[in-house]
Amino acid sequence: MPALRPASRALIVSAAVGSMLLCGAPARADNVIGGGSQVPPPKKNVDGNADGGTLSSTAGVVVFDRSDNGSGESAGPVTSSTNWTPPACYYAPKYTPEQLQKYLEPTWEAGSTGYEWDAKQRDRYVNGHPYEDFNKDKAGKGYWWDFYVTPGREGDPGALDCDKPIFWVDENDDPPADIPQAITAEVLAQLAYAEVRVPSTRMDLAPQANTKVNLPTWAWLDAAEFKPVSVTASVPLLGIQATTTAEPVSVKIEPGTTDAETYPASGVCQIQNGRIGEPYTKGKADETPSCGVKYLRSSGDDSYQLRATVTWKIHWTGTGVAGEQPLPEGSFGGEQDVVVQEIQAVNR
Repeated sequence: MPALRPASRALIVSAAVGSMLLCGAPARADNVIGGGSQVPPPKKNVDGNADGGTLSSTAGVVVFDRSDNGSGESAGPVTSSTNWTPPACYYAPKYTPEQLQKYLEPTWEAGSTGYEWDAKQRDRYVNGHPYEDFNKDKAGKGYWWDFYVTPGREGDPGALDCDKPIFWVDENDDPPADIPQAITAEVLAQLAYAEVRVPSTRMDLAPQANTKVNLPTWAWLDAAEFKPVSVTASVPLLGIQATTTAEPVSVKIEPGTTDAETYPASGVCQIQNGRIGEPYTKGKADETPSCGVKYLRSSGDDSYQLRATVTWKIHWTGTGVAGEQPLPEGSFGGEQDVVVQEIQAVNR
């Protein structure tokens, strides 16, 4: 079948986004896998938020387990250290033979995509070139695959990369090799990457309130919060899953002014003994912090914006894959006010 005409492609993208089953509220129409009465109420995550991507075990959609993810208002997504991004669209099972018929025939009858286009569609799915009568003779032995648009990526040009027509995959068979966006454990890992949330990067500082010019300021992150987080994505219908894990490896401190020195000089504090930086304790006033900053000039009536950016090493494991597989490192940063005062001395 020839490539989609722009108008027809836009129509189909709009329809798919409107009925999308991933992450948002599940579609309940009976013309998609998992639709109708098969769809239970949304499952609650451990943080109490509704997980709209959770459907019954017969659903051909992606299910996310976020129980080991970062949580809280300050948690946020990691940004890849490269130009790589998780896929904006992918292919997965969407219809049984009867459901595809219910999806396509009303469009043909309405004539909204034109007689020529409708005729080619009928020829492909009904008249045996290459499929006959929506593959009803294979009901229960496979599914029709179609594209999904990843939530939040609807306006992304990459969402139009999935321009293949709806295709059939027999049960227990792999999707065609010439469709790189077809759902696999690796694609699931990439989708899970977009769901990873890591804790805030607000540093604990000592002195805590106002620091002084030329006084080393100790900086560290709460070891209880900075631990590995993970998200598991699965397609129960296909029996495949992948878990993407992010582990903190370092934090980069940017003082917010050139009139400052960092500890270490690079500003990058590595994780040591399971923590980033070292909490200040009484008696260390004359020591040099392993992670921190020394301001050389007062902030006056204002404050400096100290920025801390944590780098996370990210990897995944999944169905049919031996060992951990790498994904691009990610980072997440935040800013906080630091007031720096001059030390006042009185001469007599």
